[in-house]
This record gives sequence, C-alpha cells and structure tokens, in this order.
Amino acid sequence: MTSFDDILEEAGKFGRCQKRIFILLCMVSMPWAGVYVGIVFQGFTPNHWCRDSVVAEKTLACGWGPADVRRLAVPLVNSSGELRPSSCERYQVDWNDTVLTCDAQEVDMSRIPTTSCTEGWEYDYEGRQSFVTEFDLVCSDEWLIDMFQAMLNIGFLLGSIAIGYLADRFGRKMSFLMSNLLNGITGILVAVAPNYTCLLIFRLLFGFGVKSGWMAGYVLITEIVGVEYRRTVGVIYQMFFSVGILFLPLLAYFITDWRWFQVAITVPYIVFLVYYWFIPESPRWLLSQNQNAKAVNITEDIAKENKRTLSKNIENLRDDNAETTTASFMDLIRTPNMRKHTLILSYNWFTSAVVYQGLIMRLGILEGNVYIDFLISGLVEFPAALLILFTIERIGRRLPFATANFVAGAACLITAFIPDSLLWLKTLVACIGRLGITMSFEMVVFVNTELYPTFVRNLGVSVCSTLCDIGGIIAPFLLYRLAAVWLELPLIIFGSLAFLAGALVLLLPETRGVPLPDTIDDIEFPNRKKENVVLKEQQSTKLLPMTTNKNPATV
Repeated sequence: MTSFDDILEEAGKFGRCQKRIFILLCMVSMPWAGVYVGIVFQGFTPNHWCRDSVVAEKTLACGWGPADVRRLAVPLVNSSGELRPSSCERYQVDWNDTVLTCDAQEVDMSRIPTTSCTEGWEYDYEGRQSFVTEFDLVCSDEWLIDMFQAMLNIGFLLGSIAIGYLADRFGRKMSFLMSNLLNGITGILVAVAPNYTCLLIFRLLFGFGVKSGWMAGYVLITEIVGVEYRRTVGVIYQMFFSVGILFLPLLAYFITDWRWFQVAITVPYIVFLVYYWFIPESPRWLLSQNQNAKAVNITEDIAKENKRTLSKNIENLRDDNAETTTASFMDLIRTPNMRKHTLILSYNWFTSAVVYQGLIMRLGILEGNVYIDFLISGLVEFPAALLILFTIERIGRRLPFATANFVAGAACLITAFIPDSLLWLKTLVACIGRLGITMSFEMVVFVNTELYPTFVRNLGVSVCSTLCDIGGIIAPFLLYRLAAVWLELPLIIFGSLAFLAGALVLLLPETRGVPLPDTIDDIEFPNRKKENVVLKEQQSTKLLPMTTNKNPATV
C-alpha cells in the first residue's frame, strides 16, 4: 500500500498547485480582521451629552455654539481630577419658569440640581456613524456595547465546537463554502438589522460562520502540503490577519457609516464562494472516508499542475495516519502530563484572546487618532511572524513562547504607569506589548498540535481553543467596565494574566526535534520514545557501511 505522504513527495510537497491554493485561502484571513476587531470603528462612542429640547430649539433660533449649549444643558463633573461636561446628567430645570433668552450669559446654572437624561443624547459625531449613536448605547446602556463583541465570540465558540463535526462529516471544502455562504447572508443581515436585539442575534450567527470558514481553510491547506511546510504555511496563514488589520483603518476612514462598513467586510465572503471552482477537497479527508477514487483524481491533478509525474502505485493509495482509536475528552485529563498540557494550553488560549483583543479594542477609548494608532499597532504584528519562523527551529518552542508572554505582560504593566505627557514612549511600549501577545497567540496554535498524540490531536486543539472564545467573550467587559473605573486598570489585569501564562509555558516540554507523539504513553513517558528514535538511528548507522562498502566514494 502507498501512503499519501509517499505520493505527495512525487506530486510536489509545495508546488505551484499548493501555492495557488495557499494564496487563495490566505485571503480568507484578511476580512476576519474586520469582523474580529471592527468594533473599534463600528462601536465608536463619541463625546455625548443629554439632550434638552428647549435649549435645542433656542440653539437654532439664537445661533448658539456648542459651548453655550453645553453650559445651559450639561453640568460639570469631576473626572480624573478635572472638571468635564457630564455625559449622563443634565440640569433639572423647568424652562417654563425660567426665561431663556438669546443672551445665554444671563442664566446662572451653578445652583440648579441635576438629573439623568430623559430626552436622549446629543453626539459629537466626529464624522462617524456607529451603532452606539444609532441605538443610544451610552450611560446605563453602555454595557450593551460589550454584548456586541461578546455575541461574536459566542458564535466563534459554537463554530469551533461544530467545525470538527462538519469538516469531518461533509469535508473541508464543503464546510468552507457553506460557512462563507452563511457569512454572506448573516453579514448583510447585521448591516440591515432594524433593532439592537436583531443585531445581536445576527452578530452571533455571523461569528459562527466566520470562524468555521477560517478553520476549514487552515485544515485544508495544511493537509495538502508536505509535513515540513505545515508550520510555515500555518504561521503565514495567520499573518494575513495582520494584513487585514492594516487595511481596516483605511477602510474605516472612507466608510464612516457602520452599516456600510459591515457591508464592506461582508462582500469578500460572498466572493469566496467562487472558490468552488478553484480549490480541491482534501485528499487526506477523502481517504479517511474511503473515497479513494476521488482522492486519486485530485492527487493526479495536483501533480499535473505541479508538472510532476507519478511513478508509484497510486491506485493503492491509503492514509497511514488514519485514526483507529476513538478519542474522548477524558483522554485529555486522565493522565498527569496530558492533564498538565490541557490546563496550561487552555489558559494560554484564554490569555492570548483576552490580552490581544483587549489591547486592540483599547485603541477605541483612547484620545489619540484611532486611524493612525490602529495602523501602527497592525504594523508591529508582522515582526511577530518573522520572529516565530526564525526562532522555533533554532531556539525551540518553549523559550520564545514564554518570552513572548513575559514581554506582553511587562509592556502592559509599564504602559499603565507611563504618564500621558510621554505619549511617544507610551505608544512604543504598548506596541511592544502587541508584538509579544501576537507572537504568543500564533505560537499557541502549533504548539498545541505538538503536545497531543495523533488520535486525540484534533480534539485537543478544539477543546483548548474554546478557551480562546471564552476569553473573547470576557475581554470587552474587562476592558470597558474596568476602564470606567481607571483607564489603565485593564492593562494591570492583562499584564498579570500574561506573566502567569509565560510562567506556565516553562512547565511544558520542549518539542523542537521531537517526533510527534502517537500515543498517550509517548506523552507520559517521553524518554521512552526518544530512546527508540536513537536506537533506530544507531541501527541504521550500523547498516550504512554494509550497504556502501562497494562504493566508498559515496560514503
């Protein structure tokens, strides 16, 4: 019998065909950036104050400016040691008893009591229309902004649970296409949602499809390239998310209405439906479903596009990696090392999501230029992928992984205590934090796959990565609610989480140069497998002179 890996060596491990498919699938990561962190622009909260209908009428009649309007309608409150116009209170005044003339300076508002907003809000739109201003999600209702992002991550969570079944039952390609069809439909529904309840429901469904499609693409490309290329294509596939980050502020700058912005980030998913004619099904999946004839046809097409000729007996193609052992959740926690790996990796997925998403969304509540800040933060993500590719085969996995968490944690803590007067330094250190957590986020994906045996590897990654989505659900509440207490308080939490994550990573084994585990015994007794590998190498070394004596020049 001939394995798919044997045939792939002749068909081309990363030839023209795989490169074409890889480039097409990398495009899928770009619009995901708009879905994942587009809340910075879609949920933008401008300066706002209570509406006073009488003052509003006089504003038109008297031609008052913003300063006069706020003096008559908005009391001053103490905020961070400074007196600032209140966003959630107004003067409790009956203008029927108080004569309001165009000479606004005559009215003394200092002794008038205040009350909550009863007539809605006025907004300083700053050129943007967000769902916050459309649905008045401010003051007592501002927690509903958090729900917008939380519902997306709930969709991610449900999608990550369902994708394993969908992709294994219906195939990688079909799962990818169906997810993008769902993305196109639900993305448009988000854009036309008539009320906030519908918006949240459609947002959840949008999240379900987006993550499913992305994961299906990730699995598909890693299954049609050679083993030695999987890690590289996996890292670069994720890096295109950062490319999407760069385009996002440019898109938001020109599309200032949140509904049209939603349409813009949805259109690519509709375009991806044409991939039906450009990407194949995974031959490995077809083999696992005993659809050998289709697997053979696709493999021959790959070889033809790569301008390669197959000489092996491809009709006897089979999958050496076909799993015969049934995996269960208990396999992840039954034995000591498996339990340790599951807990540490789950916590790192959780921390990466909280810190990464929190740092990006924090840009939306700062007073700087959100477009420039967002662009700079996107640029610093590219060195993360390069550092990973440069270090993992030279230094290993554990040390760069732990260091990335320590750097992110230290940067968050330091940024919290840098005064605003040193804005350049604050921005620089915050960017270093983004670099660290991006590197950590990308590393946890493939480290996770190297620390589980073959028969439970997919389940292990799925279970651990669900903590990523739980972290995404919690992140907006952590950021926005704690920032209301003290703007820098979320950074203290983020820094502490990242430091603990780095310390826990040091408890994991190094996997550089170590064969992928096949059984739980390989995890629980790693030295046993190393000894077997060394023994096989010694045996092959002893046999080498016997096979090369006749031609010493080849030794």
